[in-house]
Amino acid sequence: MGSAELEFIVPLSSPLAADAERFGPKAANLARLAHAGLPTPGGFCIDASAYRHQLKTFGLEADVTTRRGVLALKLAFFDRPIVETLRAPLLDAWRRYAAHASAGMAVRSSALVEDRFGTSFAGQFESYLGLQAEEEFETAVRSCWAALWSTRVLRYMATHDASPSETAMAILVQPLVNADASGGALSRTANGDRVINATRGLGASLAQGEVIPERIVLAPDGTLREKSAGGGYQRLGCSHMAARGKSLFQASRCLDDAQAVSLGALVARVEDLMGMAVEIEWALDNQGFKLLQARPLHVESTPVRDTLWRKHPGLNGQPAGVGWGEGRAVVVSCECEMERVMTGDVLITRAAGPALSAILPRVSAVVCELGGSTSHLASLARERGLPMVLGVREATAQIPDGAQVAVDGVTGIVRWMR
Repeated sequence: MGSAELEFIVPLSSPLAADAERFGPKAANLARLAHAGLPTPGGFCIDASAYRHQLKTFGLEADVTTRRGVLALKLAFFDRPIVETLRAPLLDAWRRYAAHASAGMAVRSSALVEDRFGTSFAGQFESYLGLQAEEEFETAVRSCWAALWSTRVLRYMATHDASPSETAMAILVQPLVNADASGGALSRTANGDRVINATRGLGASLAQGEVIPERIVLAPDGTLREKSAGGGYQRLGCSHMAARGKSLFQASRCLDDAQAVSLGALVARVEDLMGMAVEIEWALDNQGFKLLQARPLHVESTPVRDTLWRKHPGLNGQPAGVGWGEGRAVVVSCECEMERVMTGDVLITRAAGPALSAILPRVSAVVCELGGSTSHLASLARERGLPMVLGVREATAQIPDGAQVAVDGVTGIVRWMR
C-alpha cells in the first residue's frame, strides 16, 4: 500500500484496525477477534477520516441544524462523486480483495457510535452484500456515509441525546461468506445459558426479523441443553393488499449437535476476550465458522413474576432476555396500523424488523410471530430494558385485540386474560 492509502485504509489484520476511534467499534471488535486467532472473513477498514474529508468538500456542515440542510447533505453524498484523493486508493484496495472473493464483497457501516454498551444501533445503519462491480462498491460507500443522516438514525439518536454532527462513519469491507448457515448468538442469558440462533444461507432474514430461526440453548458448561426448529411464512406483506402469508413452514435443522457445541465454544472465547457478555453474528461455510460481529450484551436478572397470571392461557416464543411487562394488547397486521398503538400498550405483530424501533419508546412490551433472540429488534429492546418475545407462532390470531397481556422477556412466555 502507498503512504496516501495508509492514511485511511487499513487491513483488518493490522494492529491499527483495533482503534475504535478511527474505525468504529464494529470493525475494531472484529479486528480484535482476528488478532486473537479467531476466524473472520478478513477484509479492510476505511477510516472515519475519509467520511470527514468527503463531508468537508460539500461545505454544508454549518447547515445541518435544519431539516432542509440535512436533506441537502444526504443528497450530496449520493449525487457527488467520491473525491479523487479518496477514490483512487479505495478502488485499489477493492480490486485486491474482490479479485479473490468468489461470492462477492460486503460493505458494512461501522459508525463510531455503534456497537457500544447501551447504543448498539442494531439494524439502523446499512450493509450491502454480494457486490461485484466497482460502481456498486462506490455507491455502497457513499450510502454508508449518508446512512449517518437517515431519518431512522436521527430518531434513534434523538432518544440518546446524540447527533450525527458529533460523530463520523467508518466502513468495513470484507469478502462475503458463501454461507450454508448463519445467525447470531448470546454468550450469556439471565440464567447463565448461551443461546444460538441459526437460519439457512445468509443471515439477513434473521436479523430483519423475517423468519423464526432455529434456537439452540447451551448450558454454562457448554453442553447442549435444548434445540428447536425454526420456520417462516411463505409471503410477507401488508394484509390490506392481500399479500399476507398465511402458511407457516417448518425449516430444516441448520446445525448438528457437534457444530452447535463448537460454535458455543467460540462464543465463550469471544466473551473471555472482550471481558463482558457479548452478542455475536456468525456464518458457516465449507471451511468452518466465521465471526462477523461482536457487540456488548445487556443481561438483566430474572424478573419477579405475578403468579396470578399462571392460570391464564399462554404462548411460548424466543425471549429477548429483558424484563416483564403488562398492558393492553394491540394486534397490528402491518406498519400502516402502527398509529393505533398508544403509550403503555403491548404491540402484537408479525415481523420483527428494525423499522419497529421508532415505536419502542412508547410500548410496554412487544410480541412478534417472527424473529428470534438475536434479531436486530431484540438487541434494541434489550438496550431499552423492554420485554420482548419473538417467534410466537399464531400470536396475532390467538391473542385478542384489547386483552390485558403479560410478557415475560426472560422465559419467553406471553399470557393474556380471557
